Amino acid sequence: MKVEGDIKKIVSPLLKSKNLKITGSIKIGDNEEFHEDWEPMGPTPKPKIPDLRKWDFKLLKRYPPFYMPICDMCCLCTFGKCDLSRGKKGACGINIKAQQSRIVLIACCIGAACHAGHSRHVLHSLIERLGKDYPIDLGNSIDVEAPITRTVMGIKPKTLGDLEKVLDYCEEQITHLLSAAHTGQEGSYLDFESKSLHAGMIDDLAREVGDLAQIVGYNMPKGDIDAPLIEMGLKCVNKNKPVILCIGHNVVPGAEIMDYIENNNLEDEIEVCGICCTAIDVSRYNDRAKVIGPLSRQLMFVRSGVADVVVVDEQCIRTDILEESINTGAVLIATNEKMCLGLEDLSHLSEDEIIAKILRDRAGLILDEYKVGKVATELARIISKERKDKKDKCLPTLEEVRVLANKCTECGWCDRVCPNSFEVMNAMIGAKEGNFDKFKELYRKCYGCGRCECECERKLPIVSMTTKVGDYFFKDWDFKMRAGRGPVQDVEIRNVGAPIVFGDIPGIVALVGCSNHPNGEEEVAMIAKEFLERKYIVVTTGCAAMAIGMWKDKDGKTLYDKYPGEFKAGGLVNCGSCLSNCHVTGAAIKVANIFARLPLRGNYEEVADYILNKVGAVGVAWGAMSQKAASIATGANRWGVPVITGPHSTKYRRMYLSDGKDFEVFDKASKEYMKIGPVPEHLITSAENMKECICMIPKLCMRASDGPKGRGMKVYHYVSVYEKYFGCMPPDLEKFVRTEADIPFMMKDKILNYLKEKNWKPREKIPKDPTLIY
Repeated sequence: MKVEGDIKKIVSPLLKSKNLKITGSIKIGDNEEFHEDWEPMGPTPKPKIPDLRKWDFKLLKRYPPFYMPICDMCCLCTFGKCDLSRGKKGACGINIKAQQSRIVLIACCIGAACHAGHSRHVLHSLIERLGKDYPIDLGNSIDVEAPITRTVMGIKPKTLGDLEKVLDYCEEQITHLLSAAHTGQEGSYLDFESKSLHAGMIDDLAREVGDLAQIVGYNMPKGDIDAPLIEMGLKCVNKNKPVILCIGHNVVPGAEIMDYIENNNLEDEIEVCGICCTAIDVSRYNDRAKVIGPLSRQLMFVRSGVADVVVVDEQCIRTDILEESINTGAVLIATNEKMCLGLEDLSHLSEDEIIAKILRDRAGLILDEYKVGKVATELARIISKERKDKKDKCLPTLEEVRVLANKCTECGWCDRVCPNSFEVMNAMIGAKEGNFDKFKELYRKCYGCGRCECECERKLPIVSMTTKVGDYFFKDWDFKMRAGRGPVQDVEIRNVGAPIVFGDIPGIVALVGCSNHPNGEEEVAMIAKEFLERKYIVVTTGCAAMAIGMWKDKDGKTLYDKYPGEFKAGGLVNCGSCLSNCHVTGAAIKVANIFARLPLRGNYEEVADYILNKVGAVGVAWGAMSQKAASIATGANRWGVPVITGPHSTKYRRMYLSDGKDFEVFDKASKEYMKIGPVPEHLITSAENMKECICMIPKLCMRASDGPKGRGMKVYHYVSVYEKYFGCMPPDLEKFVRTEADIPFMMKDKILNYLKEKNWKPREKIPKDPTLIY
């Protein structure tokens, strides 16, 4: 609270004064704005649902929702089920568009709640250990420590305790958003979409809290350009040692395990490895941890029997993991309240009592993470001796694979239920004759969902058979992945800010998301490779970061071996886990702040408008699967970052697609409205295959503010990738060439001839400072 006052006269033994003016501030209780007034407050600190609705509606007018129902029914209340097809309404009055947008909102709320709950658990654990006053310090290279928090909340967090207030806000907003999905609440599909965008923003904010807390609390890399290379792959683990496998996303149990091993000098005796984002974050904490791979390799690795102890925390874990682990003779420890698996809570027992109990029951729930380290490690030492002769017997032998294949009736149901329609039956037919080529091909691409096994009338263990063939023939499945480095340094932003905005760096490509790939992990690496060679900045997180590492060139080098980890043209930046997606949008926000000098504090709309019109970034969630991926993508959309998803993502039910015609912007430089080409053309769209995705990326990196040189570079890449993959010129090229100055010199004749066929005319006016805020 600020105070001002005038004192006409004061007389004391020490002081004599007239017309004294006093100005200052008084702090009563907790200061909502935290600490000093570091920047003028913008219009929307801690925005409520309606506060950014105007911005959302501007986006939705340009990019109207396109719905793809996978079900025409609504079954959410006891009036139903209601048929909403062919213009019918439900008993509550809802129509098909509002119902689809309501389901999207629910998905985004689930995703946001997942990350908020994850962040709350990590933050609570660290505060319990380090205290609320533990400082947030990312080192001398990072001054803008929390760009999303600064922009959305209007605060500059200094301690772990400050981050609690951010999560309080997130949890409040998620409650309001989810309540809107109740029967008889919101009725407009546009307002449902606005709420989905709000949920995406909240998800972004919650992720920043979680990653910021674990970076400072666990001393993870703080924007380290030269973060260490981590061993990765199904073959990187020494199965002759006791093996602990961590699965999920929460670093806390894994960190406790690494601490116990280190404190007891057991580093050379025990192998600790992980699947999914827990693997990434534990390896950020301690580079001795090994990464098995993304979610798509979970069932295969568990079935292989290498792990002696399986430790699960939260998110993206197979719900039958208990059954699968016990089938191999391993024991399982659940460590999180969100995944208790029906197990008895052993947290109240001593560590030795827990070990004895789990040895009898083969599984247990431990919610006291401090006990997990000793329990998991000592169990692994015991179980590995017990299972020494069993590890190699968890999978069938090659001869047994052939015998099992001979039981196949060739009904074809395995092919029909495969999400990617892989040729499982042909693999079986070949294996009958001892030809495993099709099985080898299947191993490289298989997601490991196990649906084929559920449909098989002979109950063949198809995933185990596939795993055995891969284990036998792919001896070199060990890779390298650069450890997650966390945020982008401020100095890196200063170096690339102008080239990104003016288009001299053709764009930022963010490869993120899950591993529901249509054709295996290698496609993600091929997308990254294509744009690294073209000097785009490639950033990555989560399962996509692991997938990028699962490819080698002829010299046995991964992309992480070949390209630097710096945020610059031709750099491959692994920010970290799912939580670390906040650093991707954070980098775009930092461009607006550090390069363009835009104030962040409570200034969401202006920052998002800048990103939409001037920062050539595109997200690619090629294997998006989860509700978290839905909220991550929707959060990026609200910031003005377009996203390309894989073919499976049409099951999310909604895209944001423009009609491909001219957009209108206001040019702040000339003070007039102008028509521009459709850049970026869509806000979220899906590609049918890798080739189509690659060709979309240069187009969606185009921005209204591109200079002639920058637009020419982007046009060059758009034309060259189209010719490379489809053998022709892009069919919509005329929309993106504004004047002849936009045509790259080396392609000028060819492009001009093509444009003449399209009756192209140069634009008379090009905005210098475009905006949607008018």
